[in-house]
Amino acid sequence: MKINTNTWNRVRYTFYRPFYDLIAIYFRSFRKQSIESLTLKPEDKILILGAGTGLDLEFLTNQKHIYAIDITPAMVDELKRRADDFSIDVVAEVMDGSNLDFESNYFDAVILHLIVAVIPDPVSCLQETERVLKPGGVFTIMDKFVPSGQKPGILRKLVNPLANLLATNLNRDIDGLLSHTNLIKKSDKKLRSIFRLINGIK
Repeated sequence: MKINTNTWNRVRYTFYRPFYDLIAIYFRSFRKQSIESLTLKPEDKILILGAGTGLDLEFLTNQKHIYAIDITPAMVDELKRRADDFSIDVVAEVMDGSNLDFESNYFDAVILHLIVAVIPDPVSCLQETERVLKPGGVFTIMDKFVPSGQKPGILRKLVNPLANLLATNLNRDIDGLLSHTNLIKKSDKKLRSIFRLINGIK
């Protein structure tokens, strides 16, 4: 099966779902830091793009308008159960993050955690993020990218085909991807290892 397709993502993340939360605990502090950096207001309309099993929800319990999408039905089902556990009203749907079924200029904030390096078409994903954000709306990206202004090293090039097959692309350039949009990067913070936290505005 060809990698970097929505079909492959559905297959592998359906398989990973029972173990996903155990692996993703590593990113809990990253998620908290990322969401807190948005300084959200309770009435803000928020989109979690590539929401997985809903691990961001514990940091959004004060929000009244949460929308969450993911390409994998099994992930969305788990997200709905988690939303019930937190007593959070979430509109959760199976949807392609590169082709959002939302009107333009609708959201105050978009959260992109561990999706830009996974989704088959990251440029369209960011262009859709731009489209659905209101003017002045904010976004946060937490993922793995090559350092700004650098090319992937030999080790990353060697490891990337296997990493890309199993989970994620290690060699994407967030600055190059954002250059296809008018989104403005306001901050870029290095987290642990190869992970970065990027905040910006439309």
